Amino acid sequence: MVALSGGVDSSVTAWLLKQQGHELAGMFMKNWEEDDAETGCTAEEDAADARQVAELLGIPFHGRNFSTEYWEGVFEHFLAELRAGRTPNPDILCNREIKFKAFVEHAADLGATSIATGHYARRRDNADGSVSLLKGLDPGKDQSYFLHALTQEQLKLARFPLGELEKSEVRRLASEARLPVATKKDSTGICFIGERNFDAFIDRFLRAEAGEILSDEGKPIGRHRGLMHYTLGQRRGLDIGGLKDYPESPWYVAHKDLVNNRLIAVQDSQHPMLMSRQLEAQSMNWIRGTPPAPGQRVGAKVRYRQADQAATVVTTSEDRLSLRFDAPQRAVTPGQSVVLYDGDECLGGGVIESSDAWRPDWIET
Repeated sequence: MVALSGGVDSSVTAWLLKQQGHELAGMFMKNWEEDDAETGCTAEEDAADARQVAELLGIPFHGRNFSTEYWEGVFEHFLAELRAGRTPNPDILCNREIKFKAFVEHAADLGATSIATGHYARRRDNADGSVSLLKGLDPGKDQSYFLHALTQEQLKLARFPLGELEKSEVRRLASEARLPVATKKDSTGICFIGERNFDAFIDRFLRAEAGEILSDEGKPIGRHRGLMHYTLGQRRGLDIGGLKDYPESPWYVAHKDLVNNRLIAVQDSQHPMLMSRQLEAQSMNWIRGTPPAPGQRVGAKVRYRQADQAATVVTTSEDRLSLRFDAPQRAVTPGQSVVLYDGDECLGGGVIESSDAWRPDWIET
């Protein structure tokens, strides 16, 4: 069963499997009830594109509505994390709870024994019967970061036909195959938000409480719209300017004081409040079941598209991680994911809980 999204990646995935002689079908997942053409989250249009691709390839097409599962398994968690002052990544949870769980269950009910997605990642079958998750060969498109929360059972069912290809090659294949989505623009962002205003969307579900913005010296410099609307390192949207005691240079979000509902901002993009050498993480998932040993050298990312950063495992357990980087990392953000690699192999990852970034004494912790 191919997860057909109506985009070029999943369409080429299905085309490749068809060329290889596999017996396959396609399934479109609707994960959000709203459908607004102005936002870029157009489920009806995407479903029509997916159906058209399936018809062109001559494969069965199925549509399923996972809106309830998405709300309960992904969106409620997303809101809870925002409410707690963290910055969540719903795409990671969506892969674990929807694409590789609800989707798999529905695919199995229809007789499928495996699934395929358009992710740029690779799977390796190991001699001991386990499977490994590897980076996609296109470094600019590798999506293993978003798949780090998958289990052995989920990965064993999965196929990633695009893992060996570069995006330009996928576009070329789509054009040669005359797929109707060959020139379709890639979707970006979170589908339930699309291209609409994030603040306005979130305000429909959470009550924002405005408060003070302070400098790292504790001086009032502005007002924020609600802590949930900001993330560490953010530069835009602070509306700070014209302060006589400070130079006219950009301000950056450096800390959320949840106790007092205050935002702390600084004017140096490399300010000590934004730089960390060590982090603590929780809710760890180790893909092959065993955490790396203390002292093991790894590559690590604290955000998607970041190059692997050299680091050393300090302590690990099934659920927790303490990690120290060779070089200071900017804006290590609670709620985001840290993902570990051994070369091309994704070892797993978890949710960042805290870091050792410097804090002035007057900030309550």
